[in-house]
Amino acid sequence: MIKVAVLTLSDKGAQGKRQDKSGPLIARIMKKAGGKIISYNILPDEKSKIKRKLLSLCNKVDLIVTTGGTGLSPRDVTPEATREVIRREIPGIPEAMRSGGFQKNPHAMISRAVAGVRGKTLIINLPGSPKAVKENLEIVLPALAHAIEKIRGSKKECARS
Repeated sequence: MIKVAVLTLSDKGAQGKRQDKSGPLIARIMKKAGGKIISYNILPDEKSKIKRKLLSLCNKVDLIVTTGGTGLSPRDVTPEATREVIRREIPGIPEAMRSGGFQKNPHAMISRAVAGVRGKTLIINLPGSPKAVKENLEIVLPALAHAIEKIRGSKKECARS
């Protein structure tokens, strides 16, 4: 079982001015995929708070999925906070999300999402819209169990016959 933390990053969401639809959607999708939701939080788009929360969750969960703050607005700082936390970046995850997303929406190319590892925790940034969350999780879910198995230290061979 994969232990999951969901972190929504939204100024309006944190102020109670906007209902978070993406965070609960991530939780539903991850539960359906066999994950266990350990933590769910909404934070404002403030790099120091995001970084502090990510650090507090690392090594307590297998996977942190963030939603929001990956665009081009001045307050979108999720990728910067994530990069300051991770120790090893996994560029293939956001590359696959952008590539797959672009097939449906050309705006996917401007996502600045990041993915990487700190300790035994995989962190993946997702966009803020529920539609993009669903599409991006469909892209990454097939590789998540294997990635987490490797992060946990599995020595099982990766090659398929």
